Amino acid sequence: MRNRLLWIAAATALIVASLTVVLLSDGKAEAERPAAAPPVTSSPANAPATARAPAPRKTHSAAKPSASRKPSASATSAPPKPSASPTSQVPPPGASLAGRIRPGVSYRGMATFYDSDGTGACMYDASDDVMTAAMNHTDYETAKACGAYVTVRAADGRSVTVRVTNECPECAPGHLDLSAEAFAALAAPSAGQIPITWELASPSDAGALAVRYKTGSSRHWCGIQVIGHRNPVARLEVGTGSGWRPLPRAEYNYFLAEDGGGCGGAIRVTDIHGERLTVQGIGIRPDAVQPTRVQFARH
Repeated sequence: MRNRLLWIAAATALIVASLTVVLLSDGKAEAERPAAAPPVTSSPANAPATARAPAPRKTHSAAKPSASRKPSASATSAPPKPSASPTSQVPPPGASLAGRIRPGVSYRGMATFYDSDGTGACMYDASDDVMTAAMNHTDYETAKACGAYVTVRAADGRSVTVRVTNECPECAPGHLDLSAEAFAALAAPSAGQIPITWELASPSDAGALAVRYKTGSSRHWCGIQVIGHRNPVARLEVGTGSGWRPLPRAEYNYFLAEDGGGCGGAIRVTDIHGERLTVQGIGIRPDAVQPTRVQFARH
């Protein structure tokens, strides 16, 4: 009996000891378990959240093209970018009166063509001379290009000299919209457009220049136009009792005296090379082309 009681006591002690070990083991495991980290959604899946910052968002600085805007002809064939400034950075001597188009400087762009009779923004009359061109808006420069002669060259060496009689508002800098006849001298019309270079010309057979007063001109208001000048006109002045008065140039290629001062008097015309020509005896005869006996020197 005594032995049986000893065996029961031993078994009970063993069970108590086992329960104590289990409880201590579970408490230690709970204390060493780290807290769960919060989820990270901005990091790449294959990099730790603390090792790599979120990637920056991409931005686009270029505006999306408008669907309503008609693309230019040059955009379809990826031609060389037309130059927005002269290829030479140093203007030649005597070019201080010139605007964007300077003598002795070569420009590049594209050439297209249209049906032209020599009339247009420069307000010239139709002419038998079909070798004409419309100058792009930038190089037109408020009619400073009107009447200028330019020699245009194609990539294969063919060339033609044209007179600027019109403006091409949608054309990029350097672009010339030639008459159909002038374009045909450089390439087949089927080409549509071609890369070109061009520069100012000073033809030998220009003849004498002429002067015209605009319709509606009087001694109270007048507009004066120079026609047939060999070199581009930089300035027009009218004689007054106090000297020479320079007149501003309108986009339609007339020099205007808004108050009539100098209308009907002597006229002095200066080209981009600085040569001055004085014309006397030009009366106010609106819309009449009055010839002179003078012309700028060839350059």
